[in-house]
Amino acid sequence: MSQIELRDVEKVYNSEVVAVDGVTATIESGEFVSILGPSGCGKSTLLFMIGGFIERTDGDILVEGETVHEPGPDRGMVFQESVLYPWLTVEDNIGWGLKIQGVPRDERREAVQEFISMIGLEGFEEAYPSELSGGMQQRAAMARVLVSNPNVLLMDEPFGALDAQTREVMQNELLDIWQRTGQTCVFVTHSIDEALFLSDRVLVLTARPASIKLEVDLTEFERPRDSSLKQSEAFRSRREEVWQTLQEEVAIAEP
Repeated sequence: MSQIELRDVEKVYNSEVVAVDGVTATIESGEFVSILGPSGCGKSTLLFMIGGFIERTDGDILVEGETVHEPGPDRGMVFQESVLYPWLTVEDNIGWGLKIQGVPRDERREAVQEFISMIGLEGFEEAYPSELSGGMQQRAAMARVLVSNPNVLLMDEPFGALDAQTREVMQNELLDIWQRTGQTCVFVTHSIDEALFLSDRVLVLTARPASIKLEVDLTEFERPRDSSLKQSEAFRSRREEVWQTLQEEVAIAEP
């Protein structure tokens, strides 16, 4: 049994706007899968349905064999914005979920410190979000999700608002964390290079209504990976394949 199963999933808004149309896919435990597609095609809608934040109109979504009806602790969501509580310190932001779950203070602080070290925020435990750079805020937001140890990590363009240099650093840090935790990751992005660099597989969606047009297997790219992969001929070939597919769909999406 696959960890995530999408069976002919459909989402219709206002009884007439079809956002997602007949998506069928499986994602295995520990796999890193990225979702690409034209702007507004339904990538985030699909991710939010897996998370249980949006209810599907038709079809089935199963996580570990259980039908998804609502958000749950087995799925952690990292949003485009860091959505940290501005009145809490880094330490308290990261530990908030554990506090709500009733985890004792000493145990909570130990777990939080482990993830603060993992994401490189030592020395900023008492800082507030307004005192952090965009990259540091997103690190804290990732740690807040990871510390609760969800089986599935859902990421909705988490690096989209960062500058190019910080984005590349965050990609490498995410891979390092993912390889250590072994969590399943579903990652939505607009960046072809980002998707190819991070993923075991990439699902390329059509223009709205979204369905899967192309599935790209990237297991030929050995792990661990570093930025030199992006200069390889194999990487460039895959980029061209995905780019050609996206160009066709972007042309359809344009008015």
